Amino acid sequence: MFEIKASKAGNLKNDVLSGLTVALALVPEAVAFAFVAGVEPLVGLYAAFMVGLITSVFGGRPGMISGATGAMAVVMVSLVAIHGVQYLFATVVLTGILQILAGLFKLGKFIRLVPHPVMLGFVNGLAIVIFLAQLGQFKVTNDAGELVWMQGSQMATMAGLIVLTMAIIHFLPKLTRAVPSSLVAIVVVTIIVHSMGLDARTVVDFVKDMTNNPEASIAGGLPQFSIPQVPFTFETFKIILPFALVLAAIGLIESLLTLTLIDELTGTRGRGNKECIAQGAANTVNGFFGGMGGCAMIGQSMINVNSGGRGRASGITAAIALLMFILFASSYIEMIPLAALVGVMFIVVIGTFEWSSFRILNKVPKADAFVIVLVSGVTVATDLAVAVVVGVIVSALVFAWEHAKHVSVKRSTVEGSTVYEVDGPLFFGSVSHFLEQFDVDGDSDDVIVEFKNSRVADHSAIEAIDTLAERYINKGKTMHLKHLSADCLELLTKAGDLVEVNVIEDPDYHIASDKLS
Repeated sequence: MFEIKASKAGNLKNDVLSGLTVALALVPEAVAFAFVAGVEPLVGLYAAFMVGLITSVFGGRPGMISGATGAMAVVMVSLVAIHGVQYLFATVVLTGILQILAGLFKLGKFIRLVPHPVMLGFVNGLAIVIFLAQLGQFKVTNDAGELVWMQGSQMATMAGLIVLTMAIIHFLPKLTRAVPSSLVAIVVVTIIVHSMGLDARTVVDFVKDMTNNPEASIAGGLPQFSIPQVPFTFETFKIILPFALVLAAIGLIESLLTLTLIDELTGTRGRGNKECIAQGAANTVNGFFGGMGGCAMIGQSMINVNSGGRGRASGITAAIALLMFILFASSYIEMIPLAALVGVMFIVVIGTFEWSSFRILNKVPKADAFVIVLVSGVTVATDLAVAVVVGVIVSALVFAWEHAKHVSVKRSTVEGSTVYEVDGPLFFGSVSHFLEQFDVDGDSDDVIVEFKNSRVADHSAIEAIDTLAERYINKGKTMHLKHLSADCLELLTKAGDLVEVNVIEDPDYHIASDKLS
């Protein structure tokens, strides 16, 4: 499905080097997402460290990178604006608890219900979002304090360095795979910029623009434990609960979809429920240590996988390296040209986008093609969680409509009894057509409904059977059900008085099997 090739073989060296690459790319993203949420840059950086470390150690998907994300940041901004950052920390704690509960109740398995077209739309939409996010790096602050597009030589320099970065990442693996090409590209471009004195924006320039503070820096100390300074009242709970529910849902959806993507890239299988618990634990810790919370990051995960990171050591290295940057190496990290990091992300976009979707759009069912385009568009316009929910709902409705047309009923007369043979699933979408097939007035006094080739699926089907039985009872006729499957019989038994029908005792069929019960 996805174009980036991933070797199954991994080692500590690859994990460490790919982790360093990820850490370098994490810095501007964490700062940017902190700005989106309306909090200090260190709040985003601390979140990237803590979420990344905890999920790497305890998560269900080795090689997947987690940190502060834009999808969650856009939900936080109104909470911070209205109630302040302390309410954000309390919300993040509650978000973590909800995610832990989701893992304990094994809700992670429901990610398997996401159809393939929704996955394609999710991947394409997120690639577009990552691309659009990089365009902000082409803006600078003018004398009036406004962000405007680069002009002239500055724009040319930026574009040239991006092309150089992408060229190194693309061609270096053809010569050697001893070190991640992305890391080499960042180092080489940084050396070129500073040795030649090129007019190129660096990480520190980005931080200053984001904070509108000429003295801004990514330097800081260790995260400090602190209980969120909010009233421990029911009113506080009512304020933070809606935000926590949304954040928990967005975080788990993005994390589990990214997990599924990495599974496919690496040919392995992660543990969704374990990842839910790890994400929850990470966010709970975040709330007590001044982080903004987060979830899996598809862009950084793709950088990691493409750089050779497969094991837990890659995520651990990325998190610890990020903390070291904050504590000891901020001045060096701030020297990195933004063009190098943008070039890395552009390569991620190219590798993430499923280009074959253009080719298959006219070859797959129109409904699936529509879902791909819809989910991609909604991801770009709103956020991932909404897009996935919309995609799943539309896919489910299409599925129900298609299967509703598959139910058919064949009428015959056998030994004085009217026999109806039902073919196809009986559920909420097909019950109307099912009921229309019976001729209550014209049938004999004894009616048999044969379910050998059908299945009673839900309460709507039970109600339809009961409605049909009542029609025959009102006419003084008897209706029997025959060859119901075991689960259908159980469904009718549980219904009890909700349905009044006669079930013909079916014979027991014995089959040859190698398995002993």
